[in-house]
Amino acid sequence: MASLKQILPRLPKGGPEHQALEAGEIDAIIDHAGRNVILLPTARRALREMANRTPPAIRAVANQAPTANGLLAALPHAEYRRLLAAGLEPVTLKFGEVLHEPGVPFRYVYFPVDCVISLLTAVGGHQALEVALVGHEGMVGISLALGSEVSLHRAVVQGTGTAMRMEAGSLRGALLQSKPLQQALHRFKHALVGQISQSAACNRFHSVEARLARYLLMSCDRARSTEICFGHEFLASMLGVRRVGVTIAVGALRKRKLIKCGREKITILDRRHLGAASCECYQIIKRIYDSAYADG
Repeated sequence: MASLKQILPRLPKGGPEHQALEAGEIDAIIDHAGRNVILLPTARRALREMANRTPPAIRAVANQAPTANGLLAALPHAEYRRLLAAGLEPVTLKFGEVLHEPGVPFRYVYFPVDCVISLLTAVGGHQALEVALVGHEGMVGISLALGSEVSLHRAVVQGTGTAMRMEAGSLRGALLQSKPLQQALHRFKHALVGQISQSAACNRFHSVEARLARYLLMSCDRARSTEICFGHEFLASMLGVRRVGVTIAVGALRKRKLIKCGREKITILDRRHLGAASCECYQIIKRIYDSAYADG
């Protein structure tokens, strides 16, 4: 993971980027190569001030979080401060917590920091199938930015972590006043649609083992971690396959020493070869997100 000292030498000396940093006009630097967001001191202080007005348990998580939501960090300083003033706040989300239900009006939208949210769709007589993952790169509740008052999906927290939360009405008001926020959400919407489309094709045509490798890589990317707390039953539900299929696929990846399995936990040991075991859909989805954010 790149640090600020590693990023600064890449910037043209005396250029507009350096001048903006010296003037305090930048809250964060997005390292696209390392897929990392580096918070600068002003933004960190803002989070700490905001956390001081929250319960101690949430405050501790917010103060210790080393990374930020990339969508928020990409906003101009003034726009981000307006969101804070409008009620953007840190919260802790717990595994299994349901944030949205299909057809139910939004109460809050969420910008994950170090947790991952599954977007699920249900078909009568079957378990809900995951259609997308949202992590630090985006927002849960994107339909609100498209003018809809209700969710299209069930949004479920995959693992306990931190997010920034905002009331739906407050976000609607902020969108009317902020073109940069509109543009950021439109870029994310484009990437999310690409993910949903590619995942649908992947679920139809690729093997369980390849899909599992893709899913593990995508989950770790969005959580910015090499460990994820998934059991076989959960993975089977998310991939829309029988549990025995997941057990066989997990065993194959473990035998090749690509992953390590504990009780309700999977650790990636060899990311490069796990990428090779995945279908091409992982790289296709990754390029969609890289392109969307590079254009911003």
